[in-house]
Amino acid sequence: MSNRSITLRSVDAIKPCPSGDVYTWDTYLRGFGVRVTPKGVKSYVLQYRVNGGPARRKTIGMHGSPWTIQTARKEAERLLMIVRQGIDPVEEQREAKRKEKALNFSAYCDMFVDLYLQPHWPDTWPEAMRTLENVVKPRWGKRSLLSLKRADMVKLMDEYADRPGRKKYVHSLLRKMFNWAVDREDIAVSPLHGMKAPKAVASRRRVLGQEELICLWLACERVGWPWGPYVRLLILTMQRRQEVAEMDWSEIDLEAETWTLPTERAKNGEAHIVPLTELAIDQLKALGPKMQGLVFTTTGRTAVSGFSKAKTTLDHEMKRIMAQRQQTREGESVPIFVPEWRLHDIRRTGATNLQALGIPIEVTEAVLNHISGTRAGVAGIYNRYKYEPEKRSALEAWDQRLRELVG
Repeated sequence: MSNRSITLRSVDAIKPCPSGDVYTWDTYLRGFGVRVTPKGVKSYVLQYRVNGGPARRKTIGMHGSPWTIQTARKEAERLLMIVRQGIDPVEEQREAKRKEKALNFSAYCDMFVDLYLQPHWPDTWPEAMRTLENVVKPRWGKRSLLSLKRADMVKLMDEYADRPGRKKYVHSLLRKMFNWAVDREDIAVSPLHGMKAPKAVASRRRVLGQEELICLWLACERVGWPWGPYVRLLILTMQRRQEVAEMDWSEIDLEAETWTLPTERAKNGEAHIVPLTELAIDQLKALGPKMQGLVFTTTGRTAVSGFSKAKTTLDHEMKRIMAQRQQTREGESVPIFVPEWRLHDIRRTGATNLQALGIPIEVTEAVLNHISGTRAGVAGIYNRYKYEPEKRSALEAWDQRLRELVG
């Protein structure tokens, strides 16, 4: 061990010792030095004490690029400033590595669902969880929460430029999660901080007309498995897209003519009994009923996906059927235009038709498993009636109306 001014010439002059490491300490910056291993490997080190404690050493980096004498000395000065504040650089580095591992994005999403979404979003947390699982986990799952930057958020939002409603939802969900992380002091600043939120999107009002509904029903037959039966059950039950997609045979009682949506899959967290009408039973019986397992699956393990592609196929078949029906009526072919619609619009279409059939609004909301309007607030607390007979009557009336349309 020796003391001398650390220069390029002095570093080059240090010779290794076969019996152990050789240390040379700088006479200019106390604690800054060079270590040479028996094999001749040279690296810059810093020796320090925190609040008068035992001496500790931290390796700055190996001699050479990027650690020159100048860059290593500047790093040593920075570390000494931290030491003067009573912070141990070695422990700080260990804590940073531990925190980075603990803040794995995928694991953090799971913790956010368990500790925040389920207690605070009891009605909507399953949908939020699916968004995390399908949108952001595949993208950032292995990264640390600390590594996410504004550029990552901008790139994600740009991918939803043509879907403003979805863009708004994803942004709101991530903003809540990152703000929660800031509140817990897991991160210092949200990567969405200062980023303008997408504009609010007006509520959709699209309802499929009578002709569109007929053509959609007929298009389902042409499309075939799995999307044809799937969309017909969307029409017949009026339940949510994902709820029908994840339907399990164990939830279905063909003899009782019911489908019981369990609590863990219902958007509002309440089990929901869906009466199955004759048309719905026919669709399920055609699929070869089982005791358990997903009804709509192509893998046997996961529910169907690829809704956008399926919707494109349905649109194509709907237009073909419309053109054929138009030609049959008027004797000539005319261009067919179908206004933009989504699978979720089927649910609104069903609810609108129930109202047209004279079904009371509270029964319509019960069919939809909606806790809003007449089933929210004080009424929702004190009125626990489930409208089971009325729900069956409503869906049977809807079944009969569909038969009249497509008969």
